[in-house]
Amino acid sequence: VIKCKAAVLWEEKKPFSIEEIEVAPPKAKEVCIKILATGICCTDDHMIKGAMVSKFPMIVGHEATGVVESTGEGVTTVKPRDNVIPLFLPQCRECDACRNPDGNLCIRSDVTDCGVTDGTTRLPCKGKLVYHFVNTSTFTDSFRGKSCLIGCGFSTGYGAAVKTGKLRNRSLLVQLVLSLAREELAFQSSSA
Repeated sequence: VIKCKAAVLWEEKKPFSIEEIEVAPPKAKEVCIKILATGICCTDDHMIKGAMVSKFPMIVGHEATGVVESTGEGVTTVKPRDNVIPLFLPQCRECDACRNPDGNLCIRSDVTDCGVTDGTTRLPCKGKLVYHFVNTSTFTDSFRGKSCLIGCGFSTGYGAAVKTGKLRNRSLLVQLVLSLAREELAFQSSSA
């Protein structure tokens, strides 16, 4: 069990509080990541403002960079001490959606469930179970860094433009990604 600090959202429309939490070891096919930097996305803001239905308390956040602390049984793509950018959409690598090169929305996972892939949580705090947000829960006590924005802003922007929209003009793609990054950085600055 790892003890660390996280920004816990105890209920909607209330401020976060920095709390010491415990992180249980990863189960099979899971990865435990030490979050070094995290970003804030408009989706996180929707959770905070109560615009999305959820379970509370929870640790919001789905954009981050970090280092692999430990892995569960069956994990072969990363190892401890690897630098990673977690993606909030897990893949089973078996369903039609995961095998499709044009998408990554696994039909076997439910990102709105507020647990990890098995529907449970690994984050107790003050005697209560704290729920996950889209399988990641990246909000730590440290909001810094820019590479964490790749986790959502780039992957969704690139996926929408190139994979779904079949965009071929790379200069338009760069403009789209820069626009998304500016929006997120502006949101982050105005929320500070």
